Amino acid sequence: MPSEKHNLPRNNPYASAAGAYGTNAQKHTEDPRELEARVLLKSAQMMLDLQNNWDGMNNEILVETLKYNRNVWLMFFDTAVESTDAERPPELRNNIYNLAKFVFKREVDVLAQPDKAKLDVLIKINRDIAAGLIAGTKNAPLPENANKDAGTKNPPSGGWDTSA
Repeated sequence: MPSEKHNLPRNNPYASAAGAYGTNAQKHTEDPRELEARVLLKSAQMMLDLQNNWDGMNNEILVETLKYNRNVWLMFFDTAVESTDAERPPELRNNIYNLAKFVFKREVDVLAQPDKAKLDVLIKINRDIAAGLIAGTKNAPLPENANKDAGTKNPPSGGWDTSA
């Protein structure tokens, strides 16, 4: 006899577990825009930390920090080039594409002639795009557990951990 909740046979524990997993995953999966914003903020914080410790910085730290930022922007670049969905109209994709190209050029410039002031624009771009992504998620319905963490999320602490 099928279970009313998941419409699955009661004697199949695998099917019940899969149904429960699907229900639970939907409740706890982070919004993609919020995740993108967090990654941008982490990269911005890493560059800010780099600026604040510029005198003690070595080339390896500079390279790793810019590599992380480049990987973040490669994600946006690839999505802009490959995406044809209605959520991202051609004008938006073109703007993302051009902004990513600017970010890549600035990173090359920083690597060629290191100067901490050159990071300012990259930090600002990341923060501004993150703010827009976060503002866009405010119009979306909140997950059931959103209020329990309200006010506890701080920008990433930075450091040199390059995992997302």
